[in-house]
Amino acid sequence: MRFEVNGEPLDTEPAPGQVLRTLLREHGHTEVKKGCDAGDCGACTVLLDGRPTHSCLVPAYRAEGRSVTTVRGDDERVARVQKAFVDAAAFQCGFCTAGFVTTVAGNDIQADDDTARRLKGNLCRCTGYRSICDAVAGRTNIAPPKEGQDAGRPLRAPAAERIVTGHESFTLDVPASQLAHVAVLGSPHPHARIVRIDATAAREHEGVLAVLTHEDSPATLFSTARHESRLDDPDDTRVLDPVLRFRGQRVAVVVAETLRDAERARALIEVEYEVLPAVFDPEDARRAGAPLVHGDKGPEARISEAGRNVVAQMHDEMGDVTAALATAAHRAGGTYRTSRVAHASLETHATRGWRDDDGRLVLRTSTQVPYLVRDEIAHVFDLDPKQVRVLTGRVGGGFGGKQELLTEDVVALAVLATGRAVQYEMTRTDEFTIVPTRHPVRVEVELGADDDGVLTAMRIDVLNNTGAYGNHGPGVMFHGVSESMAVYRCANKRVDAESVYTNTLPSGAFRGYGLGQVIFAIESAMDDLAREVGIDPFELRRRNVVVPGDRLLVTDPDEVGDLDINSYGLDQCLDLAQRALADTSDEAPPGARIGEGMAVAMIATIAPRGHYAEASVRLLDDGRYEANVGTTEFGNGTTTVHGQLVATALGTTADRVVIRQSDTDVTGYDTGAFGSAGVVVAGLALHRAALQLRGKILAAAAALHQHPSDEPRTWDGTSLSSTGAGDIPLTAIAAAAGNLVGHGNHDGTPRSVAFNVHAFRVAVHPGTGEVTILRSVQAVDAGVVLNPEQLRGQVEGGTGQAIGTALFEEVRLDDEGRVLNPSFRGYHVPQMADLPRTEVHFAATSDDLGPLGAKSMSEAPYNPVAPALANAVRDALGVRPAELPMTADRLWRLVQNHT
Repeated sequence: MRFEVNGEPLDTEPAPGQVLRTLLREHGHTEVKKGCDAGDCGACTVLLDGRPTHSCLVPAYRAEGRSVTTVRGDDERVARVQKAFVDAAAFQCGFCTAGFVTTVAGNDIQADDDTARRLKGNLCRCTGYRSICDAVAGRTNIAPPKEGQDAGRPLRAPAAERIVTGHESFTLDVPASQLAHVAVLGSPHPHARIVRIDATAAREHEGVLAVLTHEDSPATLFSTARHESRLDDPDDTRVLDPVLRFRGQRVAVVVAETLRDAERARALIEVEYEVLPAVFDPEDARRAGAPLVHGDKGPEARISEAGRNVVAQMHDEMGDVTAALATAAHRAGGTYRTSRVAHASLETHATRGWRDDDGRLVLRTSTQVPYLVRDEIAHVFDLDPKQVRVLTGRVGGGFGGKQELLTEDVVALAVLATGRAVQYEMTRTDEFTIVPTRHPVRVEVELGADDDGVLTAMRIDVLNNTGAYGNHGPGVMFHGVSESMAVYRCANKRVDAESVYTNTLPSGAFRGYGLGQVIFAIESAMDDLAREVGIDPFELRRRNVVVPGDRLLVTDPDEVGDLDINSYGLDQCLDLAQRALADTSDEAPPGARIGEGMAVAMIATIAPRGHYAEASVRLLDDGRYEANVGTTEFGNGTTTVHGQLVATALGTTADRVVIRQSDTDVTGYDTGAFGSAGVVVAGLALHRAALQLRGKILAAAAALHQHPSDEPRTWDGTSLSSTGAGDIPLTAIAAAAGNLVGHGNHDGTPRSVAFNVHAFRVAVHPGTGEVTILRSVQAVDAGVVLNPEQLRGQVEGGTGQAIGTALFEEVRLDDEGRVLNPSFRGYHVPQMADLPRTEVHFAATSDDLGPLGAKSMSEAPYNPVAPALANAVRDALGVRPAELPMTADRLWRLVQNHT
C-alpha cells in the first residue's frame, strides 16, 4: 500500500491487524507515542487527511491513498501551535505534547473555544492543564535568558523545541536493528506454586529465541524498590519465582524475533499449578492462622514478622496519650481510608538491552534511578557493576512509579540468555494490573485539645496494604507517620503502624510517599477538632504547628536526627491561602451547597539515610559549558534549573550550558530523581562545580595575560574584561588552559523541611453528590524560587493529580485480587474539564541548605489537597467523608444516610 506521511510517499505492507500507530513508528516516526493503544489518551494523535485521529484505533490499511501529518510535518497550523506551547511552557515530561499539538492544530482551537470539551480525548498527567490552556490562548509564560541572572527567572526548558516538534527521544525512540521482543506469561492465580511447565511447543514456534522460567532465573532475592541503601527494603523478590503471590506475576518470559511471535508462543506454554490459600485484606492477613505470603523467608530477607505477614511495623509513644485523651477538653477523630491509585504515567515502563562491543550489558530504560538500577542488576546477576551500563532518554512521567526495577531484570535475563538486543515494553493493561500502585491505607486518628484548642494528645493507628511484595513497604509506612505528626507540637503522641502483605498486586512509591494518606486522616480530624473547639481551622493550625526553634518530633523526644526547620514559611502560607479564600466572587451551580476547607502539610526536602550526587562542569572549546549530572529528567524540570544554576554561577546564560545526564558511563554518581532531590542535592552539586570552574577560569585568564594582579572585572558570558588586558574570549582561555573542569558533590544531609497549605471552596449538589470546585488555592514554602513558571506547574500538576485521587481515581479489585478497571476508560484520570485553575502563591523564604536558597517542591503539593477538599465537602454537606475517592455516588449515599 502507499500513503503520504508529512508530504513524503511511503510504500509499505502492514502486518495483518496492524494499526497505524505501530506502522508509523516502524518507519521512524517515533513522535507518535503509545500511551494506551485504546483511544483514551491522545498521545498517538496524528492528522489523517487533516483531521485529528488517534492512530492506535485506525487499522493501518485504512491509510492507503491518504495523507498523514504528524507533529514533525511541515504544516502552518502545527507550527503555530508548537510555538504557542513553547511560549506557554505547556508541558512537563512532554510525552503527551505531540498529541496535544496535533489535536489543537487539527481542530483549529482558539482561545474563545470550548477548549476543555474539544481536548477531552487528550490526557496529561503532569501539568494540571493550565499551561496547555495558556498555550491555546496564546499566553507567554517564559522570559528570555539574562546573563548571570538566570536563576529566579521563568526560562524555557532546554528541550522545549525538541519536545513540541517530536524530536526529543524518550526510552524507545532511538533506532535499533535486529531487536528481539519479550512477552511475559502472568499467573492466573493470586497464590500458587508452579508444579510443571512445558514450553516445548512455545520454543518450537516460529521466531522464538528462548523461553525462560524460574529454572533459568538467578536465585538471588532482591527488592524492586530502589533506595541509596539496598537494605531499606526486604529482599523478597526473584526475577522468576516458582511461587506466585498475585495475579499477573511473571511465570515465564518468551523472547522472539517479533512481539507477535512472542505473544503467540506465550499462548502455547502449558503450566500446572498448585493453588495455595490466599489473603486479600490486610486486617485478615495479620491475624493468626492467615495464609502466609512470604512464610518461606528467613531473617536475611529483612521482613519484620513473616509469620504474621508484617513487612514493617512501628509502635511507639511519647508522653501518656491515654491519660491526655481522658482529660482533654475537646476530642475528635475517626477512621479514614484511602484507595489504591495508579501512577498513570503516559509512557509505560520499558527497557531495551544489548551487549556493547566490549561485551558489557547495556540497558536503556525508563527509570528515575539509573545508578541504583545498575547496581542492583549487577547484584542480582552476579556481575561487576563496571560491566553494566544504564542510561535513560527523557522519561515520560514517573511520580515514584519508576523508582522501581520492573522491566530491567527481565531484559537483562533475556539478553544474557540469548546474546541478542531485547526490548520489553509494558502495555497499559500491565500498568494497571502488575505495576505497583499507591498504598491503600486505613488510618485511625484520635486528637485531644484543651479549651483553647491547643493539642494535648495525638494518636494514630496506620495499616498499609503493601500487596504481594514489600517494595517500599517499610519506607512508605515510616515516612507516612513522620512529617504528618511532626508538623504539630504536642507533648503526648502515639503511633501504631504496620505494613502488611496480601495476595494483591504490590504497592510502591507514589508522590508524597505515604504522607498523602496519613495527612488525609490527620487533617480531616483537625478540621473536626476546630469545629469542636469553635474556632477557625486556619487559627487552629496556627496555635499548633511547629515554629522555628521547635524540634521535629514524632514519638521520641530523645531522637536526634538530621531534619530541622532550617527555613520557615508556614505562617506565610497560612496567611496567603486564607486571604485568597476570602474572595467569594465565585458562582455556584443552582441547588448546590457551598463549603470551604483547608489543610497543611510538611515534608522533608530530602529522603533520609543518604542521597548523593556528583557533578562536573567543563569549559568547552567553543566557549560554552558542559554540565554532567546523573539526575533523570521526567517532567520534574531539573534539567532547566540545573542550567540556570550553572549559568548564574558562571555569569552566562542558560542557553549556553549543555546538560549531559542520566548515563552511568558519562556522568557522576547520583542516587536518583526521587524525594524531590533533583534541585536540592544534584543542583547544589552542580552549582558547586560551576563555582569551582569559575575560579579556575579566572586563574587561567590572569595567567594567560601574565597580569596576576589585574583580575578580570566583568564577565559577559562569552569573554572576560579586565582594566589592563581588554577582552579575553573564553575560547582563547579554553585553547590555552586545556581541560578546565569544576567538580562538585553533595551528600544530602542535613535536611530541611518545606510547607504547603491548600484551601478550597466547593459547591456540592446533595441530590447527585457532584462536586464543583469553585476556588482552589495553594500556598507553598519552596525557599528561593529558581524558576517561577516551572514551580507553578509542579504545584498545579501535583494538585491536579491529588484532585484525581480525592474525587475519581481508584484501582478496583474484586474479592480475589483481580483488577476490575485495567484501562484509562475504566480508571478516571482527570481530563481538562475536571480540574480548576489553581491559584499558586509563594512564601518568601530562603534556605541555606539548598542551592541559592531553594527547597524542593515536586512531591509536596500533592499532600494537603485531598484533606482540604474533604474538609470543604464536609463543610458543605454537614457530614464527614472519610473514604477516598469521594465519588459522586459515595457522597450521595453519605447524604442519604445522614438525613
